[in-house]
Amino acid sequence: MSNHHFVISLRLLCKFPALVFFLLVMVAATQAQDYQTTVAKNGEGIYSLLKRHGLSPAEYLNTFIELNKGKLGQNNSLYAGQTYALPQKEQASPSATTGGAIYPIFGKAHEQVNPIDNSLQGAVYYLMSGHGGPDPGAVGRYSHHTLCEDEYAYDVTLRLARRLIEHGALVYMITRDENDGIRDGSYLEPDKDETCYPELPIPRNHLKRLQQRKDAVNKLSIKHKGSFQRLVIIHVDSRSKGENIDVFFYHDQRSKTGKKLANNLQQTFKKKYETHQPNRGYHGTVSDRNLYVLKYSYPPAVFIELGNINHFRDQQRFIQSNNRQALANWLAEGLQTDFGNNK
Repeated sequence: MSNHHFVISLRLLCKFPALVFFLLVMVAATQAQDYQTTVAKNGEGIYSLLKRHGLSPAEYLNTFIELNKGKLGQNNSLYAGQTYALPQKEQASPSATTGGAIYPIFGKAHEQVNPIDNSLQGAVYYLMSGHGGPDPGAVGRYSHHTLCEDEYAYDVTLRLARRLIEHGALVYMITRDENDGIRDGSYLEPDKDETCYPELPIPRNHLKRLQQRKDAVNKLSIKHKGSFQRLVIIHVDSRSKGENIDVFFYHDQRSKTGKKLANNLQQTFKKKYETHQPNRGYHGTVSDRNLYVLKYSYPPAVFIELGNINHFRDQQRFIQSNNRQALANWLAEGLQTDFGNNK
């Protein structure tokens, strides 16, 4: 089941087990004649149309698109004055997990997401893992295995997205891979089928790729004007094999809010290292850097380097799934601190 407009929030949770939800979508797609219709207003998108009729976009977006194939414009836009079929509002199955939701993009083993609390309710996050599509990013070697930056950065980003949802945030995955999901293996198989939100092929040209991602974020940012918004960009660095580095953070030099965000994350990592590796020390830094997406994206942003993909000790940070999960958990905790400090 495609989930190509991945907007995720605990406030918009569906309550169907995977099979029930799948069957409902298939019934909806094949029985459009049973649905009520509505006329799209000028400037209205699918999200606002569904909300106008009391339908959760997270639950009914794919059904709406299936029902109205042939009536949608570029990127599934609506035509003002056009009549569209509305999905039927279903009641939750008695066997549904209370308060939980199914998100196929996380993969079968992790698609069930249950709420922990609503500590991030009202926050909107845009998560962007580096490279993807035709560009694997930095490439390291571990024994006879190839480690590609885009795969490991994406896995950590997915884990972070899931964690933020558990705390009530609204999350957009800007870089997306519909079939990878969260992977618990050590060696993540590289592929080139990643897309840019909502489902755009990633261009080979570096600048065009950055522009595409910046545009995706800025369009969504305008839609959520007035909300608490943050952009989190996750990469893996490439340096000499002898250089062991800690997680470090960049912000745009003009953004005081971006600097505060980076500092909140860095301080969280410092505390975690003091707790879990008290004799090691933590040397991750915060600095400004003139990076395209940091400079031209509307929301306050942070650019994160998770480590050196060529250093043996840093590679342990990536190839062990529990370490990737720890990175995601610590980032989520830092984002919670940042959100709390800005209320």
